[in-house]
Amino acid sequence: MGPMSDDTVVVWDESLLAYDMGDHPLDPVRLELTVALARELGILDRPGVRLVKPEPADDTLLTRVHDPAYLAAVRAAPRDPLFAGYGLGTSDNPVFDGIHESSALIAGATVAAAEAVWRGDARRAVNVAGGLHHAMPARASGFCVYNDPAVAIARLLDLGAERIAYVDVDVHHGDGVQQIFWDDPRVLTVSVHETPLALFPGTGFPDETGGPGAQGTAVNMPLPPGVDDTGWQRAFHAIVPSVLRAFRPQVLVSQCGADGHRLDPLADLNLTVDGQRATYVALRALADELCDGRWVATGGGGYALVEVVPRAWSHLLAVATGGPVDPATLTPPAWRELAAARRPGREVPLRMTDDADPSYEPWQPTGEPNAVDRAIAATRKTVFPLLGLDPHDPRD
Repeated sequence: MGPMSDDTVVVWDESLLAYDMGDHPLDPVRLELTVALARELGILDRPGVRLVKPEPADDTLLTRVHDPAYLAAVRAAPRDPLFAGYGLGTSDNPVFDGIHESSALIAGATVAAAEAVWRGDARRAVNVAGGLHHAMPARASGFCVYNDPAVAIARLLDLGAERIAYVDVDVHHGDGVQQIFWDDPRVLTVSVHETPLALFPGTGFPDETGGPGAQGTAVNMPLPPGVDDTGWQRAFHAIVPSVLRAFRPQVLVSQCGADGHRLDPLADLNLTVDGQRATYVALRALADELCDGRWVATGGGGYALVEVVPRAWSHLLAVATGGPVDPATLTPPAWRELAAARRPGREVPLRMTDDADPSYEPWQPTGEPNAVDRAIAATRKTVFPLLGLDPHDPRD
């Protein structure tokens, strides 16, 4: 690790919009509107913010995570109208022209963010186009072709990192990243998500704790459908700070999917942008406490394309680049016009808030537990002893 700059790198170029699956929930307009909102709010013009244009990850980088045969299949798929296999060509993962090139560019963008932080060029770095956490070594899954967080983590390991924490707050379990580093004690994967009993991908139970020699380095906090900000924050703070402090990471990598929001069409949690903003503040604080501020943040899921994602990730960019935006801030008129033009008929938010209070009562191992507290207790009981923590002590 080199001398630390206090800058923030934002990896962005409009070419990242080419990851376009067509008539599909993962519409790149959400990225266009996010960056446009952040620009209009002045977030990207703050002192110390540097925009970096990404380069595609090459095969050497991609094959740190993905099988060479899979890369060959991704390249070949657009030329074969009858292509099937490797999870490609499905409704979730349709084949499109340039699928390899655009997927490699997203991976390269997250790698650039990770390299900037590790080398000290920046204290924090963000790639809102990243977070494709479901991709497996030899299979596309859940809208994800190449697993950019995993590729970036592998790159950090190659550069000499010895302890990397990955925290995933997408509504879906971060299964691909967990699987890729299942046997690697240098990588702690933590996922807070809706229960796999109700939601794709069907994994992420508390008893998934890591492979032989890496027990305790996979941590899963599944939550029941309908959980709101209060319950979500209670669960996050009952699990995530403790396991990160026990692991003592050098770098924090996070996947900040916005699909836990109450308006998201693909899931069943009841979060608000105010709760999501509070989570980003907490992640930055943990990076500051444990990693000398080294924080690599990616986007992820999020399918309320106008109503939620641009506000949530503009809050993420604000937290990473200096300080949070006041929730009462009005969305700029020019951005509202752009959003209305890009998606006519959608309700365009007027403010950066949902008028919600994300405060919570810290978890305690006493009283009559509700569904959230039972979930917290299950995760703590299963994984905390593996990390030398007391599952019953709220100070751990």
